[in-house]
Amino acid sequence: MDALDKSMEECGADAYVLIGSSENADMRYLTRFLTTDPVVYIRKRGGNGTIIVSQMEYERAVREAAVPAMSRAEAGFLKILEEEKDRWRALARMIAEYVEGPVLVPPTFPYALGTAISAYCPVHLDPGTVGKIRSVKSRDEIARIRRVQRATEMAMGLAVDLIRRSKPRGGLLYLGRSQLTSERIRLAMHELLRSRGCLARETIVSCGEDTATPHLKGSGPLREGEPIVIDIFPRDEESGYYSDMTRTVSKGKPATEIREMYAAVRDAQDQAAVSIRAGADGSAVHLAVVDLFKERGYTSGLKGFTHNLGHGVGLEVHELPSLGPGGETLEAGNVVTNEPGLYYPGTGGVRIENIGVVTRKGFRCLTRFPRELVV
Repeated sequence: MDALDKSMEECGADAYVLIGSSENADMRYLTRFLTTDPVVYIRKRGGNGTIIVSQMEYERAVREAAVPAMSRAEAGFLKILEEEKDRWRALARMIAEYVEGPVLVPPTFPYALGTAISAYCPVHLDPGTVGKIRSVKSRDEIARIRRVQRATEMAMGLAVDLIRRSKPRGGLLYLGRSQLTSERIRLAMHELLRSRGCLARETIVSCGEDTATPHLKGSGPLREGEPIVIDIFPRDEESGYYSDMTRTVSKGKPATEIREMYAAVRDAQDQAAVSIRAGADGSAVHLAVVDLFKERGYTSGLKGFTHNLGHGVGLEVHELPSLGPGGETLEAGNVVTNEPGLYYPGTGGVRIENIGVVTRKGFRCLTRFPRELVV
């Protein structure tokens, strides 16, 4: 019995039901079917899953999906619509008649559909079993993430090289006759990633005091002697898997405060890398970094170390497990980030992020990119 069957058995459900497009990570994981339109996935307890798709998508689903496909007409949806004009209620009736018993649905299930199904059968809320299953990666999944990471490193290398080759004029960085801006670097990275079959959105290239806000996208000219935080998290367009990586660099020596922050963040990352292993408590690994920063005179919470140490990465850029307060016990096969950071308004911020695989022996880092502040 797998985890999903066990969840169904525990609540007395006869089937697990999911609806969504392939942008829903659980749907993509369970079906491996790419679609912009929502489809219905139903897995009866003890059986294999089935997707119910429109007639337009049926032949493609038969060829491409990892599970058997059924058309809406075959599932009775079109006949039901002759009697029930409300599409939510018609869809609910189709699902209920197919399952013939109580259903288990994920936390993201549409409220309107869940309410409509409850008119025909009991509806139970699953706490997120599929997300937990997805958190443990197969060798194939790890290989896909590694492929994205190699492209990510190429893009990061391009960004750092542009900064390294720039020349300061009046405190601003120039490359050739033009100012080197956040936008220019972001565009160059995105173009390289597209050539490698990856898509990046909302890439962070922030500079100076903007770096004190961890996820500020950044804009405008880059400046000499100030921290530049580059955080990129592209997705492979074919496989759907993400990677995630951050580096902080400076063209020329930054202020003493930034150099000291960088040293503390680097040491925190090294400490965490030693602590991450199967069986470790994600919250304990995070709190050990909090303690290290406290010993160095840095705060945590509202400023200083303001975020979790890390998170899972896969078909979502942020998924289980968490390395933070309330974090889960780590398992072999988890792919997680290790990304300590420090942020102080008026001074700036520093973050260094690697990604790696949790194993029984430790943390197998997939990131192969140098950590250097001054370039």
